[in-house]
Amino acid sequence: MISAIGSPAAATATTTSTQANASGGSDFDTFLKMLTAQLKNQDPLNPMEGTDFAVQLATFSGVEQQTQSNKLLAQLVSQLGGGGGLGQTADWIGKEARTTEPVWFGDAALTLDVKPDSSADSVTLLALNANGREVTREEIGPGSGQIEWLGRDDDGQKLPDGMYSFVIESNRKGELISEDAVGVYAKVVETQMGDHGIEVTFENGGSALASAITALRDPA
Repeated sequence: MISAIGSPAAATATTTSTQANASGGSDFDTFLKMLTAQLKNQDPLNPMEGTDFAVQLATFSGVEQQTQSNKLLAQLVSQLGGGGGLGQTADWIGKEARTTEPVWFGDAALTLDVKPDSSADSVTLLALNANGREVTREEIGPGSGQIEWLGRDDDGQKLPDGMYSFVIESNRKGELISEDAVGVYAKVVETQMGDHGIEVTFENGGSALASAITALRDPA
């Protein structure tokens, strides 16, 4: 199992982004102060010529556009850099990622990583369908580790193909003491930049933010 961690390149990208924003913002603020001071202190009997003022405004517009360009460039560097950027997550394609989001269940068993409360004396695994409705409930016993989920109902019949997520209930002396989402492994087929950050897409559907992936491994 390979944990998803950052790299020195991520720090470089972050530093570049910060420096670019700071430099652009500083130049823009300085220009505004200079222009404001010039307008306040001009001689009312000999005001600035219209052509000179137009040049000043054109310069103002140019500085503003340059600032925006610097911000966009900083964002691009951050996205294409190492660490949590697309440059690294592209290497996740073909690997199996651990997520608590719904994943596809078909013919093959799913690997679940269960971590109940350490003080529990009994643990129940719940399987939820794509609508979040409970479809199976089974006792799995206390203890942490990986288990294979075969997707069978109480009669031993295979559940329909579809998206499933999992929850464990930890109990002690008959009382519920915790309820936690279960990590499940799914194969990564794509990574892309979304509205809330880098998104990882799984085989046969389902997705999760890259920041929510807690482990990676080579396919079993």
